[in-house]
Amino acid sequence: MLNNLPSTARESFYGDYAYMNINKLANYGEGVNGMNEKLLNLIKELQSSRKLETYSEEATKQAVVLKILAALGWDPFEPEEVYPEYSIRNGGRVDYSLRYNGINKVFIEVKKISEDLERHQEQLLNYSFHEGVKLAILTNGISWWFYLPLREGSWEQRKFYTIEIYEQDAESIAENFEKFLSKENVISGKTIEFAENVYKSKQKKSLIERTLPKAWEKIITEPDEQLVELLADTTEKICGYRPDSDTVAKFIHDTLKSPPIVHMPTQDMHTLSPKKIKSNQKAHTPTGYTGKSITAFVLDGKRYSVKSWREMLLKVSELMYIKYPNRFEDVLTLVGRKRPYFSKNPNELRIPGEIRGTGIYVETHLNSNNCVKLTKKVLALFGYPEDALKIETRD
Repeated sequence: MLNNLPSTARESFYGDYAYMNINKLANYGEGVNGMNEKLLNLIKELQSSRKLETYSEEATKQAVVLKILAALGWDPFEPEEVYPEYSIRNGGRVDYSLRYNGINKVFIEVKKISEDLERHQEQLLNYSFHEGVKLAILTNGISWWFYLPLREGSWEQRKFYTIEIYEQDAESIAENFEKFLSKENVISGKTIEFAENVYKSKQKKSLIERTLPKAWEKIITEPDEQLVELLADTTEKICGYRPDSDTVAKFIHDTLKSPPIVHMPTQDMHTLSPKKIKSNQKAHTPTGYTGKSITAFVLDGKRYSVKSWREMLLKVSELMYIKYPNRFEDVLTLVGRKRPYFSKNPNELRIPGEIRGTGIYVETHLNSNNCVKLTKKVLALFGYPEDALKIETRD
């Protein structure tokens, strides 16, 4: 079927997959360790591009979901294998049904990055339950939530695994995509066996316990926008004054910088000397830009002196407008969890900063880390790599 398509269609869909036999994609480039090298390279390519954060739902389907399915052995051009907009018997549609011999094996629902995935899990799992589909996936291209719809418990309890493109290492992502979504494993039933084992196993608990300290560290060093907003809102309600984002982020960093307590079995405590016990309590090392002041940034080989993180964001936005005037309104697609980052209506933003000559405003009520993240999102929108922006700071 792929070979019957016009060459332009093949190239536009596959890029470096062009002219390959679709049925060989899952095994293409496998190394001696059985790793799907094509899938691994695709994951690394996605991780290196921040454009995923700006994609619409349709762009996410084309540039992310269908490419991953193709690398896993599915034929996106065969509707009896990858059925788009599959109609549910009791009404409604699911974005994709992965099928074999006329039987629905997997339902996949795709949302754009700004969508709250939790709002859509009940609908997807209801569809899956009524159709008797054993595996369901909810994704925005970056986050992939895997469910066992026919299990007992709440919708959230039926989620057995999560893949995060930007957070997990590429090898682990490729391995788990193969395990849970490859055509071979889905057809053979191994996918459900793997999923059930993960759902039930103590390994899941062990992994969570090992990861919790890393998650704690991340919250301390890079406070989430939602956490900062919650603390700022509560402070304002109590005292009548709203702190700026940097003040809140610094407070979180200074208050929560103690390392998490590690509980060890009693017998292990007796066998460790006081010196060894002390060595297990590692001092926290701050990372990111919390508590730092920016002095300048370098972009396209030119250095710009600035006095604040807000000024950097505004200056980079202005530079992108000068360089890409016809495309600059693409920044309006960048949205946060509660409100847009850019808008033509300043009333939609907490502290709007006007980008000169554009009639567009940017949210400047951001702490230092989030200001850097948004600046990099703007640059990614216009094709800049992650390391294109160099920042100079002082403590």
